[in-house]
Amino acid sequence: MIKPVLALAATVALSGCISFGAAPPPSLLTLSPASIVPTGKPMSAAPGQAIAVLVPRVPAALASTRVPVQSTATEIAYLKDAVWADAPNRLFERLLEETIGAKTGRVVLGPRDYSGDPGIRLSGELQNFGLDARTMEAVVTYDAVLQRDGSTEVTTRRFEARVPVSEAKPGPVGRGISDAANKVADEVTAWLG
Repeated sequence: MIKPVLALAATVALSGCISFGAAPPPSLLTLSPASIVPTGKPMSAAPGQAIAVLVPRVPAALASTRVPVQSTATEIAYLKDAVWADAPNRLFERLLEETIGAKTGRVVLGPRDYSGDPGIRLSGELQNFGLDARTMEAVVTYDAVLQRDGSTEVTTRRFEARVPVSEAKPGPVGRGISDAANKVADEVTAWLG
């Protein structure tokens, strides 16, 4: 009789130690494109005219779905309760695709589709995608790399947008980053020509 009671007591004690993950955040953040490709409009590209947008590389601070906050020149924290719906570089890559397609009317291919004949490849690194607490600004910095098919020439350019944020909370910061990301996407699209 003592063994079953001890087993039950041990099970009850261990049940308080088992966790199936952290509580989910109240909501997830995403980017909202300012320009959208029209629905139902067929698009085609001549050989070498499609644009392939590759998923940007990111530093370790952005290799997470958490929102980084630059508090000093050498310190980064993460914004409480702020979580992206997907990795920041994937969200930004899809925003670039949507913006470039909507504003240029050209065929834009994602990373899984470009093996055919991309023509132009846009890659790069997403350096900043968070909040600068020193200035209370959402900051998006993208180092773009452009290479045309059949050419050995590579062109690079840094794009950055800063948008004021009213408070360090998920909603205002998420909207600020979305606005900054759209500004960068617009500038990248203009640069592509």
